[in-house]
Amino acid sequence: MESEHRTGVGNLDNHAKTGGNHHEEPTERSCCIRCARLQCDARRGVGVRSNGGYRTHRSRRPRLTYHGSYKSYHYSPLDQVNANNVSNLSIAWIHIPGRSTRGVQSMPLVADGVLYYTGSYSRTFALNGATGELIWSYFPELDEALIKRQTHSPYNRGVAIGEGKVFVGTMDGRLIALDMKTGKPAWETKLIDSQKLTVGFTGAPLYAKGLVVIGAQGGEWPGRGPIFGVDAATGAKKWEFLTVAGTDDAMKTWGNDSWRTGGGGGWMPGTYDSETNTIWWGTANPAPLYDWSGPDYKTQGARPGDNLYTSSVIGLDIDTGKLKFYHQELPHDAWDFDSAVGEFVMLDRDGQKLVVHPNKSGYIFVYDRSAKIKNVWRITQNSNFVKNIDPKTGELIGRRDFPAGKVAEPLCPHISGGVSFNAGSYNPNTGLYYKLGQEWCMTLDVQKTTPVTAPQVQLNIGADFKIAPPPGGEIYGHLDARDPVTGAKKWEVRFPEPPLASVLSTAGNLVFVPDSRGVLHAYNAETGAELWKHSDGTGHQGGIVSYSAEGKQYIAVTAGFGGMASDDYAPTFGGVYTSMPRDDGALIVYSLK
Repeated sequence: MESEHRTGVGNLDNHAKTGGNHHEEPTERSCCIRCARLQCDARRGVGVRSNGGYRTHRSRRPRLTYHGSYKSYHYSPLDQVNANNVSNLSIAWIHIPGRSTRGVQSMPLVADGVLYYTGSYSRTFALNGATGELIWSYFPELDEALIKRQTHSPYNRGVAIGEGKVFVGTMDGRLIALDMKTGKPAWETKLIDSQKLTVGFTGAPLYAKGLVVIGAQGGEWPGRGPIFGVDAATGAKKWEFLTVAGTDDAMKTWGNDSWRTGGGGGWMPGTYDSETNTIWWGTANPAPLYDWSGPDYKTQGARPGDNLYTSSVIGLDIDTGKLKFYHQELPHDAWDFDSAVGEFVMLDRDGQKLVVHPNKSGYIFVYDRSAKIKNVWRITQNSNFVKNIDPKTGELIGRRDFPAGKVAEPLCPHISGGVSFNAGSYNPNTGLYYKLGQEWCMTLDVQKTTPVTAPQVQLNIGADFKIAPPPGGEIYGHLDARDPVTGAKKWEVRFPEPPLASVLSTAGNLVFVPDSRGVLHAYNAETGAELWKHSDGTGHQGGIVSYSAEGKQYIAVTAGFGGMASDDYAPTFGGVYTSMPRDDGALIVYSLK
C-alpha cells in the first residue's frame, strides 16, 4: 500500500481530454515568492532571459533521479553550507504550485541550475534555481470525474531527467516526456487502462540507458502490478513485467487463481546497476492487504501461497525486462509491509558490492548484487508482526497470521510502516546511514472480502484498523545514524510524532530533516547535535535536495501536509496539527545570508 497518502488515477481513452496545458507564463496561483515577497512572473514576462535566451547555470553533480544518483545516497557533495555556518541559513525564495491537494510530496531535481519538481495532479515546473523565477510549467489535462472516484488521489512524487527531457507519470496511466528547455510535450504514451483498473502512476520514473522505467500503483487494488520499460527517445513501450505471477513459477504461488486480482505493482522508483545491466525495483503488497487465512496461509484464505513477486526486491534485465533474480522480503505479506518503499543504497565495502534496502516493516535488508542475503537488521523498537527475521537467510521467524475477526493484540508497526517511502541518506564521509523510524501500532479487525473488478476495480483492504500507541509507550519517530551494513547505531534524535519527509546529508557535515510539524532541522552529521531549525509553516512529507546555482549552494524542501497517515495527525496528536493548512503546499529554498 502506498504509505501515508492517497492516490488518484483516470483514463482519457473515452474522453476528449488527451492533451495538456503548457504554460510559458505562470497562472495566478503559481507564483514565486522571493525574500517573502510575491512576484508573479506574469507581470514581468516569461522565464529568465539573458541576451535573448534562457540563462544556463552550471551546477556541480546535477541531480537527475529521485534517489540522487544510481547509488541512491540522497547525499550532496556541496559544502558551502556547513556545520560552522548553517545558523546563517535563511529563505532565498518560495514557489507556490497551487492546487496542492494532499500536499506536496515530490522530490525536486536539478540540472544546469534549473530546478524541476511536481505538484499534485502531475503539474510540472521548471524554475531558475538561483531566483525561483518560473521558466515553464506543464499541467496535464486529466479526467476530474474519474480522479474524484479514486480512494488514493492525487499527489505526484517526482520526475526523471534524461536525453534533454523531463519524464512524468500521471494518475490516468500515461507517461509524458517534456522538453527540458521549453516544457513542451515531446511524446506521451498510454500504459495503463486506468478507467478500468483504477491505478496509474504517482511515483517518479527512473531514466537509465535510454530507457524510462516506471511502476504502477497496485497493492490493495486487484490487478497484476506492472512495471514498464519505455524508449526515452520515442515513447514506445519496450517491455512490461508483471509483479503478480509474472512467470510460470510465480503463478504457482497463487492458489485458486488469486493471481488475477493479486495487487502488487512498484509505485516508487528503483535504481540501475550498470555493471550488471540490471534494474533493481521494490514491489508492492498483495491484495487483499489483510488475509483471513490464519496460520494456514499456504492453502487457505483469499490468496493461498507465497504470492510472488509481491513484497519483493527484483532484478530485471534493462534491455528485455526479464527477471534475473529476486528476494521476497515478506512471503505472503499479510500486514501491508511491502518492498516498494525504500532506496537501494549501493555500497562497496571490504571488497564486497552490497545493496541496502529498507522494507516498510522497519527491517533493513543487506544484499549482494544478486539479491542474496548478507544481513538483516531492524530500525524500529516496536515490532510484533514477526518475532524476528533471520539475518543470514531472511526467513521470517514467528510470524503472525490472522483469521477473520478482531485481533486481540495491537499490530506493530502501524499500516504506515516502521519506515515509509521517504528516503534516508548515506554519507560517504561519515560512513553513516541516516534513516527515520516510526514507532506506532494499530488495532485490527480482519474481514473477509470479495475482489470487485467491474465496472471498475475497487480497493480491497480486508480489514478495519485504527492507529494506536505501542504497548506501554507513546507514538514517536526517530532519526538514527547507523552503520548501513551492521545496523550499529551511533546516535539517535527523537521526534514527538513520526516525520514523514525525506532526509538529506551533505559534505558540510550536516543532516537535514523536515519534520511533520513543519520545522526543518539541521544536525551535525557526526554527533546528532542540532545546529539550526526553521519553521516552514506547514508539515513536510516530500523531498529535500541541495544544489549549486550561480556559485551559491541552496537547500530546497517541499512542504504541504495531507494524506492517509498525516490525516491521522490532528485527531491523534492535536496541537499544531489541528490548525495546520490542508491541501496546501510550497517549495521553500534556503541559502546563506
